[in-house]
Amino acid sequence: MGTLNVGNLGEYLREQRRMAQLSLRQLADAAGVSNPYLSQIERGLRKPSAEILQQLAKALRISAETLYVRAGILDEREPDEVETRAVILADPSINERQKQVLLQIYESFRKENALEDAPAKTP
Repeated sequence: MGTLNVGNLGEYLREQRRMAQLSLRQLADAAGVSNPYLSQIERGLRKPSAEILQQLAKALRISAETLYVRAGILDEREPDEVETRAVILADPSINERQKQVLLQIYESFRKENALEDAPAKTP
């Protein structure tokens, strides 16, 4: 079982909670989970579902995708891409629609550049 991933997830969640200056109880309430359950996640004893991770990400104002990668639910993308997406999603100065538009533009530029960097096929 992915104990290492779950532990890594728990440490990351604890760090994010502390950076957001939230107590365990405050985050549990904001995410709609019990205090003991959140404590078990942070200590690496429980592996939360994708839905719980999404609720935690929303309460922490971070990327759910980052939590999915840390929990082993999603394959990791390039670290720069994950971090860029996380920063956009966490920015409180822009609304959700603007965040989605920025992410779409970002993805289109990445795809365009990947096509340019791909080796040309010879007939």
